Amino acid sequence: MVHAVQVHQTGGPEVLTYEEVVVPPPAPGQVQVRHTAIGLNFIDVYFRTGLYKAATMPFIPGNEGAGVVEAVGPDVTDFHPGDRVAYAMTIGAYAELRNVPAAALVHLPAAIDDRTAAAMMLKGMTAQYLVRRTHHIKPGDVILVQAAAGGVGLILCQWAKHLGATVIGTVGSKDKGELALANGCDEVILYRDEDFVHRVKEITSGKLCDVVYDGVGQATYPASLDCLKPLGLFVSFGNASGAIKNFDLLHLSAKGSLFATRPTLGTFVAKRADLIATANDLFEAVLTGAVKIPIHQTYALKDVQKAHRDLEGRNTTGATLLLP
Repeated sequence: MVHAVQVHQTGGPEVLTYEEVVVPPPAPGQVQVRHTAIGLNFIDVYFRTGLYKAATMPFIPGNEGAGVVEAVGPDVTDFHPGDRVAYAMTIGAYAELRNVPAAALVHLPAAIDDRTAAAMMLKGMTAQYLVRRTHHIKPGDVILVQAAAGGVGLILCQWAKHLGATVIGTVGSKDKGELALANGCDEVILYRDEDFVHRVKEITSGKLCDVVYDGVGQATYPASLDCLKPLGLFVSFGNASGAIKNFDLLHLSAKGSLFATRPTLGTFVAKRADLIATANDLFEAVLTGAVKIPIHQTYALKDVQKAHRDLEGRNTTGATLLLP
């Protein structure tokens, strides 16, 4: 028996229950991983509340982790007991021990420690597809990053700055503003005190942005569109304030023939080759120092309810880990 966090019914943080579970031997194509660190992400909240539907009930939430291989199932040849591994976008991470599809795992470079790995796989690979594939950031681009001091935001801002972009970020407090400025932002906007559309127009001398990366959702739509220059790209990659409702395609026409997309990491790493390439690009960015992974909060796995309350209350910055 090992400990895990289960959700028996969707709802608030109180539905996260810390209990004992039985983990069977790994099935064909599976690898049994003992977690050393588990990533906390807003997608976990979406599953907990039912915004995203889990395949079974009860279920173990969590989509990101790192650890050591304890056993491998039949037909698994790429992984062996003792290997250090990490993964993202495979639900069931809130556990001391679990079975993971071998196709979802990657080997960790020796120079990347387990906590960094658990903090960066989902958020870092999200930043990778945003700056490399959704829009290939190039020198001279001007971008706006909503929630720039969040887990994805801090990585995204660093990476975009490294690629030559001018980075404007919105934040909720002066402390978060200082953090964003130290992690790639050229300018920060205190969205609680300032009209971010007006400030973007001031900062860009009316030229506006090539891309808006928006992981906030309902609270920043449709104002995010007003920050884009004609033919600009609106990238809605998260719903921290709630899902955007009643999206109006005519807004794109009226505001300058804009482009819009709602990407998700799962699509970009669905093929094994794409997963490996994305992870390797992230590893290189971290190993060369172009991107640093800020881990600002850790919680014991048994304290997961508090971790979720802090995340939803916007009382966290950077990456947060759950420790088994």
